[in-house]
Amino acid sequence: MRLGVYGWDSQVEAVVRAARRMGARLGPACGVPAERRMEVLGEGVVAVDSWEAMVDEQACDVILVGAEAFDEARGEGLRHLVQAGRPLVISQPLTLSMLYAYELDMIRADVGGPLVPFLPDRQHPLVKRLLDAVEGGLVGVGRLGRLESIVVVRRMPERSKEHVLAWLARDADLVRLLIGDPQRLSTLAGVSTDAAYASLTVEFGGEAQVPARWQVARGDTPEAELTLVGEAGQIRVTIPDSSAGPAVWTWQDVEGVEEAPPFDGGEVILTTLRTLLAGRDAAEVPQASQPPPAAWADAARAIELAETVPRSLARGRAIDLHQEEFSEMGTFKGTMASLGCGLVMVGLLILVVATVIGGIAHEAGWALGEQLMSVWPFVVLAALGGFLALQLLPLLVQGPTDKN
Repeated sequence: MRLGVYGWDSQVEAVVRAARRMGARLGPACGVPAERRMEVLGEGVVAVDSWEAMVDEQACDVILVGAEAFDEARGEGLRHLVQAGRPLVISQPLTLSMLYAYELDMIRADVGGPLVPFLPDRQHPLVKRLLDAVEGGLVGVGRLGRLESIVVVRRMPERSKEHVLAWLARDADLVRLLIGDPQRLSTLAGVSTDAAYASLTVEFGGEAQVPARWQVARGDTPEAELTLVGEAGQIRVTIPDSSAGPAVWTWQDVEGVEEAPPFDGGEVILTTLRTLLAGRDAAEVPQASQPPPAAWADAARAIELAETVPRSLARGRAIDLHQEEFSEMGTFKGTMASLGCGLVMVGLLILVVATVIGGIAHEAGWALGEQLMSVWPFVVLAALGGFLALQLLPLLVQGPTDKN
């Protein structure tokens, strides 16, 4: 397997370092700082100026996409790579834009190319134990008793708005895995300015009716503590930064502290890639008991949750989350609904204006004005007829079925 690099950040670096340890080859690199290209990628990697050099399958098998200095031009290049059906590993979050994330998902659904987000934490063996503990806590069995809440404390040295929302877009995937898709999101902060993010608390209400809370705390290194709080005790799991190389997770409950074997997020992503490239389903991982790898739809949903936080802060209230399926058909229906409402409003406006002008023209003896105003029903009828004809487009254009 040969990896190309399109942009750079710590997550791409984690995959590259794991690839070098596992003997994978490195292909062309675009948008990678020269010092990182020499140190991490090696001297033999060719620097290219554009994404176009990576469209050819002979150049590389998989493309790693980083978030540093991600701009509109690089975003357009990524659209072309997705349209070309190239296998991609994308940093999470690439950009905090829900619309862009779902746009990529709709393109992927059309062409069928795999998009793998850098969300390896859900595949850690301890996450499976957490899921079992949550399942038991919902019915009041197990060492926790009945589960009361889930708390995630994310420690980070830099607590700016951008860093906080980026980490939330990663941690939200674990929250969704444990409680299901949240139905409501609310925030707690002293102020609604950017300073609020240094001590931000986000609360999720999910399908399991178990509240989950995510909060920011100061720390020297990025690290999360995930705690299951039950009537009879607690389970606490310490989660290091998965992009920092092999790291040790710890599990703490009433029986003591247990350390898991070193976990390398980069190697997990490469294993998922090899499974995909072998033509098997993304959920078919070597450890069948683990949760399946994150799909791009999971990453897009987590970005949507992070993007909702500023709105909740600005309004000072909870935001209801609609479980909407984003697709080309859904976009078409939404556009047609908006267009239909607009046509009704414009038709009413034309009715009033034409009636007034027609009356004035009649009183003034302006024959041409009367004739012009008399044709408005036909104009409105033609517009409505064209709008109704557009409703037949889905029957004429049938896209391929999404199989991912």
